[in-house]
Amino acid sequence: MGVRSVRQIVENCAKRGVEVLTLFAFSSENWKRPKEEVSMLMSRFLEALDNEVEKLHENGIRLRFIGALEQLSEPLRLQMRAASELTANNRRMTLVVAVAYGGRWDLCQATKSIVSRCAAGELTVDEIDDATIARHLALADLPDPDLLIRTGGEQRISNFLLWNLAYTELYFCDVLWPDFGEAELAAAIEHYGRRQRRFGLTPSQAEAR
Repeated sequence: MGVRSVRQIVENCAKRGVEVLTLFAFSSENWKRPKEEVSMLMSRFLEALDNEVEKLHENGIRLRFIGALEQLSEPLRLQMRAASELTANNRRMTLVVAVAYGGRWDLCQATKSIVSRCAAGELTVDEIDDATIARHLALADLPDPDLLIRTGGEQRISNFLLWNLAYTELYFCDVLWPDFGEAELAAAIEHYGRRQRRFGLTPSQAEAR
């Protein structure tokens, strides 16, 4: 997970007034990796969670987890639930950790929920719109990301928050995640500050808002 980088980035984002930080810890596709590697990753994740949750709580960080959590081991699920409950009332910043998560999974589970509501007569097909879908996604109660940072030289979003990233600014850097620190975060935020966020408007319209 790059625990040192996680700790440093969480601390710096909180200092900068970032309201929500989402980290992609383990994707739906990562289950295809060798079993030994997956087991090692899960063990480290459990250890990191055990070591870091108290400090997060002391610093007012609310911790949440999204993904197909039922696929995880029971000890890990219990630890995650305990961490979420402990930090539930914190308001300084929300730290979302995506585990066993995929954007396609997110859209599939949202679709199933909507279909179930239609079948139960709670919703009609004509009532389904963008807002309906958004309300059934894993991050339904949180704003869409302003900035996506992708490390390691890859220039793809790798099935992450497919719906939510529709108008997110993208920043790619060659630094590997374990080496990503305060300086790299500052560079990403500076890049974001130079962007004009138009959301479909012309540049002149965006400036007039």
